[in-house]
This record gives sequence, structure tokens and C-alpha cells, in this order.
Amino acid sequence: MVGTRASAGKSARVGTRRRNPRPLWWRPSTTAEGLCRPRPNPACERRSPPPPGDRGRYTKAYRATVPSVGVVRAYGPEGRAGQGSGFVYDGHLVTNEHVVAGADTFEVGFAEQDWRDGEVVGTDVYSDLAVVAVDSLPEYATDLSFVEREPPVGTEVLAVGAPFGLGQSVSAGIISGVDRSLSAVNDYVIPDAVQTDAAANPGNSGGPLIDLDGDVVGVVNSGGGENIAFAVSAALSRRVLPSLIETGAYDHSFMGVGLRPVTPVLAEANDLDAVRGAYIASVRNDGPSAGVLRGSSGSTTVNNVQVPTGGDVIVRLDGTPIPTLDDLSIHLALETSPGDELEARLVRDGSRRTVTLTLGERPSP
Repeated sequence: MVGTRASAGKSARVGTRRRNPRPLWWRPSTTAEGLCRPRPNPACERRSPPPPGDRGRYTKAYRATVPSVGVVRAYGPEGRAGQGSGFVYDGHLVTNEHVVAGADTFEVGFAEQDWRDGEVVGTDVYSDLAVVAVDSLPEYATDLSFVEREPPVGTEVLAVGAPFGLGQSVSAGIISGVDRSLSAVNDYVIPDAVQTDAAANPGNSGGPLIDLDGDVVGVVNSGGGENIAFAVSAALSRRVLPSLIETGAYDHSFMGVGLRPVTPVLAEANDLDAVRGAYIASVRNDGPSAGVLRGSSGSTTVNNVQVPTGGDVIVRLDGTPIPTLDDLSIHLALETSPGDELEARLVRDGSRRTVTLTLGERPSP
């Protein structure tokens, strides 16, 4: 047949074409000695697996961490109420508040099919963190440590947990962003969150997001879409968790104001020199800022958008610049406590002034 190769021991028929056994991308190139050699295929090179050393770093971090990571199963009056992940910290299991909410019975599964009963000892809905006391932790389930400093964007990370109940799973990615704000109850936010492209699916909630040294960068909170997930930062976790372990609760600072970001249209409507700061949209009559800060007194239209006007714009807190609303939330969450006296530098009616207020305690949801 035309295009077939001759059988063993016979030559090909005259006039037939032989099938080219080389791949389509092969093209000869000439060496200095005049010899031909195949030209590499760039597409194949791009699909090459990572070097063995990189795979080894992932494996080392995973093996150092996974014995301390558990599956959390929560049960309520109507049966299974939720499922997530958790990890050992200070002799307890850390997970998300939304994993344990509405449940009263808990099972925690570790490696080697070691299952233990658990009891919630502390929750904080405003940071979505919870602490579970576990009956006789396995000896191999040792404490994990949080990073001391926020890793930069681009840092390689692993999400370890139980997506869809598949325990001892891991996904890899990088830190895609920092200082994010996540929605919380009653229009509050969880500040200082870490964004990653490591896959996080239902069941990953509460598990650790670790760097390649095995230190916890954050507590996985949610997956927001393709290649995007979020974790409660190590800084906020280190602040909240000791209080949950010791007292069962955590008290957040409270200004008693409604806030809006300063956008270009808001800056134009309020004659601001720059698109910077946090805008005070409203002030609670019974809150710490009553009589100290001023909320909106009117509105106007800019680019066919209704924009509030007349409110204070905070640009510094205790000498710390506040370029965005996120920065104000982070400062309150990480640097202050209820009862602290706070010095606020603000813009009011085009002039800068400094006021002092005493922070309150955020009300229960």
C-alpha cells in the first residue's frame, strides 16, 4: 500500500512514499560540524513538569504539615450540619466559625483514620474563626505555627485540607494579593485577608494555607471563583485565637460609624485634593464617635451617580496614614482594642483637623 513501510527483509516498492516517523514539529538544524539535529519544540518545553527539586519542596512542606490537619464533621438536630477542615494550634483545633455554626456535636478525623470527639470552646463570627477542643490529640498531630510577617505577593503556598471531604488533600498556588476585605455579618468586613490562586473548594474551609516552610499564612475562608480563594490572615488569627482559647470570645474595636471608600466621584463631589482616605457616611447617635465625627449632610450627582457629601474624611489614625478604607479596617483590627483613645486626622469642609475619640466594643450580631 502507498505510504506503508516494507516488511522485514524486503525493500520498499519503487515509487511509494514512506511515512515520516518524525513528529510534525521536527525540522533539521545544522550544527557547526554540518550535521543535522532535531529542532526543539517550544510548546513541548512549556508543558514540561516542574524540576524534581520544586516537587520535593512541595512534598516536604505537605508531609511536615498534614499530620496536624484534620477533617471536621459537625452535627446538629437534623443530622450533618457542616463539614470542613482544621489544624492544630496551641493544643486545640482551629477552623472557621461557619463550619461549626448551628451544630452541637463534632467529630475530628486525623491521619491513619484516627477519629476524636470535639467540643467548641470559642467562636468569633466577625473573623470567621473558631476553636475546638479535641479529646486526646494524636501524638503526631503537633502544633503548627503562624508566620511572623506577611509574605509578599508571589510567595508560593499550599492549601491543605479536605475538599469535598477528601482528607489529606493539597493544592498549590501563590499569594495573589494581600490586605483584602471579606464580607462579614451586619455589613462588617474581615480585614487583612490573603488572596491566593491555590484551589479551595467546599471542605477546605478552616484548613491552613501554608508557605513552603510549613508555616501558616492564613486560615482558608472561602473560594470566590476560578483561581481565587481567600484566607483569614496570620496577623488577625494570632490576635483573635488566644482570646478564643482563653475566654471563648474576642472583643473587636468599634467606632460606631458607617464608612465608604473615597472614589474619584466622591472626591470630586466633596472637593477633595486627592482620592485618599475613608469617608464617614453616617455616625451612630449612641456610638463612640457621636459628637466627634460628622457623617453625610447631603448629596450631589457626579457622572450620573448620586454621591454623598459633607462627611468627614479620615486620612490618619494615631499618625498612621489611611490611604484607603481597607487600611482603616486593618488598623482598627490589628492595632487597637476597645477602650483605646484614638487620634484621628481628618478633612472637614476642606480643612484638616485632629480629633480624639475613645473606641467602644463592637455589638454582638
